[in-house]
Amino acid sequence: MLRLQCPFCGDRPETEFQCAGDATARPANPAELDEAAWAEVLYQRSNPAGWSVELWWHASGCRQWLLVERNTVTHQVGAIRFAGAPQ
Repeated sequence: MLRLQCPFCGDRPETEFQCAGDATARPANPAELDEAAWAEVLYQRSNPAGWSVELWWHASGCRQWLLVERNTVTHQVGAIRFAGAPQ
């Protein structure tokens, strides 16, 4: 099981979170996409091996959205930050 270091709640088990997938593939303004383009974003995701940035929701904790750097091969977790924070 993964352990995620929530910036608000501290060290927590993965079961408290829900992963929403790749954070870099989301469009800046989804309202501008037509139905076909939005379906492409939701269902035709790439699955790269190695480090990626994912969007996770702390559903059973502070209920905040987080950006989690995770290696998809080793499941090693890197930096975790609040999704609303400036990059």
